[in-house]
Amino acid sequence: TASTIVDIAASNPSFDTLVGAVKAAGLVDVLAGEGPYTVFAPTDEAFAALPKGTVEMLLKPENKEKLKKVLTYHVVPGSVDSAAIKAGQVTTVAGKPVTVTMTGRQIMINDAQVTAADIKASNGVIHVIDKVILPPDL
Repeated sequence: TASTIVDIAASNPSFDTLVGAVKAAGLVDVLAGEGPYTVFAPTDEAFAALPKGTVEMLLKPENKEKLKKVLTYHVVPGSVDSAAIKAGQVTTVAGKPVTVTMTGRQIMINDAQVTAADIKASNGVIHVIDKVILPPDL
């Protein structure tokens, strides 16, 4: 595939909030770069489920570093498809670990469920999740 993680997310209307946040955080070049990355991508519904005002607060220019922390907490170095995902702690690009648990074929990242897996990009893979995961130090 020639499409990067950013191209794929931008072409999917379920990721409008995510793409807007990636742009606001100045991470487009990173996520369109070589990678490879594994991105746990929250849908617009996942962002909408955050406490009222959270997304708006994070998108303010003065909160760019917080927004970067939140977004990079959804990214793991390397391209890991669902068959290779293992239960345990995985360190994110934000430098904080997420906990991966597996029940049968169901994969959880912290308290977010992977709802669609293995969307291949030229620079990694996207797994869609149903919640926004927040780093513990936010």
